[in-house]
Amino acid sequence: MTSDGPVLVVGGTGMLGSQVVWQLLSAGKQVRALVRPGSDGTRLEAAGATIARGDMMDLDSLVRAMDGADSVITSAAGYTRHSKGDTPEIDTMGNSNLAEAASRTRVRRFVLTSILTCDQTPDVPHFWHKKLAEDRLEQLGVPFVALRPGAFLDQVTRFGGDPFSKGRLTWLGSANVPLTFVLSSDLAGYLAAATELSGVEGQRIDIGWDRPVSMQDVADISGRLLGKRIRVRAIPGRLIRAVGTALGPVNPMVKDLGAMTAWFESGRYVADTSRQREVFGALPTAEEAITRLIKGLGHAVSR
Repeated sequence: MTSDGPVLVVGGTGMLGSQVVWQLLSAGKQVRALVRPGSDGTRLEAAGATIARGDMMDLDSLVRAMDGADSVITSAAGYTRHSKGDTPEIDTMGNSNLAEAASRTRVRRFVLTSILTCDQTPDVPHFWHKKLAEDRLEQLGVPFVALRPGAFLDQVTRFGGDPFSKGRLTWLGSANVPLTFVLSSDLAGYLAAATELSGVEGQRIDIGWDRPVSMQDVADISGRLLGKRIRVRAIPGRLIRAVGTALGPVNPMVKDLGAMTAWFESGRYVADTSRQREVFGALPTAEEAITRLIKGLGHAVSR
């Protein structure tokens, strides 16, 4: 049962978190967004969220932000460094602070954005840190559910803009190994809905499509939809790992990227979506999700 308190969204200024805020507001929920001092929260405020100033590295500020909140959704990630102030410590100490604050304030539900197969990947630091965050919530007795999505397909647009206009997808590692993808908009909907799911406390739920696909499959499907050839430019995983080994002491993120690519190439980055289907309903098909991505970038598709 929900309370009258708001949902605190951590990471609301990011790509995923902003969509979570929109989903919650569209459902008539009160939303409180945690925004770092100095960061711009005007868009969230204009949308209807209230702003709580705080920082994941400051436990007391998190306790204040959670005070009176019904539930918490976090999509914050330091590894990506998409925002000023993002650091790897957010994924370790920051997540531990969130769990501690949730324990102190006794929130009804804590929804964690985790990562698919994080419990199998101690050699991929930013994956493993999500597993440790799950464990910390469990250790503290926080009523949580962790959603473990696959790779965000919409992030291919970050490799140089709209790939479908250029007729070329850029990918890290093998283009021919199937893995699990998601769209951030779908995940945002699942995260928002998870605040009220029953029977999921303490569960880790894989999130994906009807089947794993390779980047070459994505190119083939999108090519059929657009009526033109889409190529894949694959950056060899061995090259990424070599660069990561060389730069690891200076930039650990590059070494982490190489380890992640190796895991993708292992063929084991694949979701078991049976629980997702039970709690969220029918799964998106690869074709339907890719169609939505293409249309969202302003392209017409052929049938």
